[in-house]
Amino acid sequence: MHTIYGVICMIYDRKKVVDYALKWALDRNPAYYNYDNIGGDCTNFISQCLFVGKNQMNYRGYGWYYRNANEKSPSWTGVEFLYDFLINNKYEGPQGRLITRNELEIGDLIQLSFKSNIYGHSLIVTEIDENDIYICAHSIDSKNRNLETYEYEKIRFIKIS
Repeated sequence: MHTIYGVICMIYDRKKVVDYALKWALDRNPAYYNYDNIGGDCTNFISQCLFVGKNQMNYRGYGWYYRNANEKSPSWTGVEFLYDFLINNKYEGPQGRLITRNELEIGDLIQLSFKSNIYGHSLIVTEIDENDIYICAHSIDSKNRNLETYEYEKIRFIKIS
């Protein structure tokens, strides 16, 4: 634990994130609603991974939290909303910053844009082997999939702290 702006913050456990991602990449945790049929489950899955690693939600204002399928923040399930939360969060829960590909670690987040400036897919890094990055994701369920197998227009890398 450490303190930021007077708030007690939990350390981000990257190993727990990877273990969770590998366990649930091809299945669904029944503790969470499956959004596959209403827009996709990728960011819901990533939020679950982040929560396991941080063990702390954020109920302040815009926030980042999940109580049930109908009581959740937009940042829990929305790609752009999660990005905005992570980059701007100064309180409880995970925080993020944009980085380069070379700075990635397991447990970090990748988001892809398939058209123009709209990012529409979230992935969690589960393995890095020399120049290869492997991810887990939902919506197109993937377990330790090589990032190079994706076709996309833009990519952003987010360091989670």
